[in-house]
Amino acid sequence: MKAMSSSLLCAIFTSVLCFATIAAGGDDQFLFSGFAGANITLDGVATITPDGLVDLTNAHERLIGHMFYPTALHFRKSPNSIVQSFSVSFAFGIHPNYRPSQGFAFFIAKSMNFSSAIDLQYFGIFNTMNQGNLSNHIFAIEIDTLLNSELRDIDANHIGIDINSVISNESHTAGFYDDNNGLFNPLNLTTGEAMLVWIDYSEETSQINVSMSSLYMSKPGRPLISTIYNLSTVITEVAYLGFASGAGKDNTRHYILGWSFGMNRPAPIIDIRKLPKLPRVGPKPQPKVLVVVLPIATGTLVFTVGLTVFLLVRRNKKYAELREDWETEFGPHRFSYKDLYYSTGGFKTKNLLGVGGFGRVYKGMLPKSNVEIAVKRVSHESKQGMKEFVAEIVSIGRLQHRNIAHLLGYCRRKGELFLVYEYMPNGSLDKYLHSQDNKPTLSWPHRFQIIKGIASGLLYLHEEWEKVVIHRDIKASNILLDNEMNARLGDFGLARLYDHGLVDSSTTHVVGTIGYLAPELACTRKATPLTDVFSFGIFILEVVCGRRPIRQNAQEKQVMLVDWVLEHWHNRTITDTVDAALHGDYNVSEACLALKLGLLCSHPFVDRRPTMRQVVKYLEGDAESPELTPTHMNFEMLAMMQNEGFDPYIMSYPSSMTSHGSVSDISTTGTGR
Repeated sequence: MKAMSSSLLCAIFTSVLCFATIAAGGDDQFLFSGFAGANITLDGVATITPDGLVDLTNAHERLIGHMFYPTALHFRKSPNSIVQSFSVSFAFGIHPNYRPSQGFAFFIAKSMNFSSAIDLQYFGIFNTMNQGNLSNHIFAIEIDTLLNSELRDIDANHIGIDINSVISNESHTAGFYDDNNGLFNPLNLTTGEAMLVWIDYSEETSQINVSMSSLYMSKPGRPLISTIYNLSTVITEVAYLGFASGAGKDNTRHYILGWSFGMNRPAPIIDIRKLPKLPRVGPKPQPKVLVVVLPIATGTLVFTVGLTVFLLVRRNKKYAELREDWETEFGPHRFSYKDLYYSTGGFKTKNLLGVGGFGRVYKGMLPKSNVEIAVKRVSHESKQGMKEFVAEIVSIGRLQHRNIAHLLGYCRRKGELFLVYEYMPNGSLDKYLHSQDNKPTLSWPHRFQIIKGIASGLLYLHEEWEKVVIHRDIKASNILLDNEMNARLGDFGLARLYDHGLVDSSTTHVVGTIGYLAPELACTRKATPLTDVFSFGIFILEVVCGRRPIRQNAQEKQVMLVDWVLEHWHNRTITDTVDAALHGDYNVSEACLALKLGLLCSHPFVDRRPTMRQVVKYLEGDAESPELTPTHMNFEMLAMMQNEGFDPYIMSYPSSMTSHGSVSDISTTGTGR
């Protein structure tokens, strides 16, 4: 009996030793042609559909989904050896929506624990604290469908190689090189069509190749991305493979159809005939019988009730809209008035968020998608220039930056224009700065973060987007705060666009808000990025000091905020200008930096103002703090401005204009566009 037990234990030990040797030998491979009943591990909101697709995000908003191969693989033959050659291929599809959403990523990581990861641009893999840490030991391939300039994205449709960071080491616009003519053929990641990706790593050369193609093509001969990186410094001896996404906003879906892997051998070929089908994009086609029979069957009914319906439609003006032929090209950005009417409860006063110089803003919720929106109702009478105005509004709707409020679209009626924005639950910044609605005092860290955020957004508008965008109405009431108190620059109703490298030579009515207008506008009537910089400088002073740009003192004389701060600067008491509501609880060096930048940006002479790129560098600590000298700022500058030919109106600010309303012409006291 003892002999038999010893033999059994010996056999078991030998089997385990043999299994461990095979695992450590690094010849693992697997192939999934669909995932119905497959042995995989899911985490977060990831699910397997009845058809066998893995849906990483399941249309949840800002929730994370993971998919793992359930067993850790040995990427080294021994603990101190180099990472072995491996090959990966997978088939995927992204179902788009009207608003761009973040993509997903394939990864090799030391652990299956991503509990500290965050969503959106971090793909559910990284977070703000571990971003870029060598201790992450994560190799990833991102499939990105959103442009984020802060993460150095090249466009909103690319593939990137990520090493311990969401900032890609190498990236390329999605597509493939034709084997016949060598030309690059781009692929749109969000068409709803299935695509293939291949990832190959060589232990001999440390070369990483990434290729892609549409589903029904073979692997291209020339890789899309090829780079040298020793993954032995990244991938641990034992590691896990999988996919992750932290997107899914507004019903965007990320599907994995098939997956294969090979260690020291090519990944098994995925048989596309066995893959599950992606859901259709768009309405399901009607059967041919219905296409033919239905019109005939309903013909009589349409004929008999047609006249009645026609008369009812003519009488029903409630939801009438103004549409012209040229608007067809802007179709996806046009909302129906009926949807906006119901979403705002008929534009009832209880849903009124605020009243500005150019219209009223109402809170609403779209009836089908349950997306919260803010609708700005603007009066317009003139048809002249409306096509160009709408074209600019639609172009601005493509802006993608975390510090810019998203303009979703528009609607037109006779005499009215409606602009539809994302809803910001914490409202506008001015309500916090000027004690409206019993709002709590805004802390200094929030104030400084708001200044940095708006600076980043303006840099994106002036230099980093495909066109130059001049906002022309930067002020506290146009800065919106989301549910985490992050600042978003909103209200682009006055914005102007032109191409990089060109100068906008057109002259127009001076628009903006008294107190924020650059003095040169009185002469040139031309908005430039530096006129935005001037407004931003006044905005900085308003945030730091908690005071409006123009106010009346005890003698009922108008006091300009910039002059008041400048006087304290000359008296070396500049910290006395910091908002007293903070009770001294602020970072002195940050406050002094902000006040200096406010004075520098609001300098009356254009060539003395910094660009927004310089401002961002100062705020981020990438450049030394600017030093102001009497050469930069002095009490005689207003007189100098008058001698240079500036309109004295811009400096006197009559009492009739101190209501902080928007003006359409600097020589008048009216409001409007």
